[in-house]
Amino acid sequence: MRLLLALAVVISMVGCMTVDRAGGPRREVRDENQVTLKDESSPRKRLMVLPFLDVSDKRPQSFRDRARSAFIADLNRSGDLIALDSRELSLDLSKMMDPAGGYKMTEVAKAASSLGVNAVLEGRILDIRVQRKSDNVGVVRQLTTGFEVVAQVRVVTARGGKEIFNTVKTVTLKDQGIRVAERVETDKFLQNNPEMIEVIVKDAFLDFSPQVLAALDKISWEGRIAAIQGDRIYLNVGKISGLQMGDLLKVMEDGDDIYDPESGTHIGRAPGRLKGTLELISYFGTDGSIAIIHSGSGFKENDRVELY
Repeated sequence: MRLLLALAVVISMVGCMTVDRAGGPRREVRDENQVTLKDESSPRKRLMVLPFLDVSDKRPQSFRDRARSAFIADLNRSGDLIALDSRELSLDLSKMMDPAGGYKMTEVAKAASSLGVNAVLEGRILDIRVQRKSDNVGVVRQLTTGFEVVAQVRVVTARGGKEIFNTVKTVTLKDQGIRVAERVETDKFLQNNPEMIEVIVKDAFLDFSPQVLAALDKISWEGRIAAIQGDRIYLNVGKISGLQMGDLLKVMEDGDDIYDPESGTHIGRAPGRLKGTLELISYFGTDGSIAIIHSGSGFKENDRVELY
């Protein structure tokens, strides 16, 4: 597996470790067909990936950033969505943190919705552990070392802030023959070996990719009207998002939030009124498009657009 191979390289760089393998790790290669991964006629949903969090303040931010970059690249490689770094959208997240150290996802989702994002993802490292176990039977003792990461990912819809995915995953690598200096303290070992942290954390989050893609199937695609100039209506979605010339789009008002009258909990947002339809005539910018009115009237900036 890619984690075993990466660990083999990292271990050769770590001074306090030596490798004693009988057969060595198994090598597995996975090819990905980049030509037929995605039907270009299908629109892609936009997922904003927030900076990864860590319950411990002893581990550096840098490896979390690199793990997130790898995670975003892996999601985009699927061709099923557009994963965005939150920094691309100039969103001030410092005002959207809760006392427990997480994000106020309802507030983040509301801000992200106005930026044309369909869903928001939060990733968090809950624990990183090193475990050593020795077989005390026989003259030659076999040492097994385990590296374990506990990570959490949750995804909420931008419109309404409904949680559609929330999973805690424990990823463990156990390898015989990796000899760690005796009586290693986990925190000290991980602080002294940042390469090891980066490898196992990156692998842990990459394991979430298929589940995140499946969760996004539960929500519908949408975009927004960015500006109106005369008879031209500019949209914040375009060619990269999967729109085609001649596509017809519905323009919808945002509906009202509905709450349970007894508990007061948020049930969801009611469907908005259909204002009319637009016809796509050209692209502009990185991922924008220009449309003209096909039917209806009363369109405004930030109105939601959906496939007809």
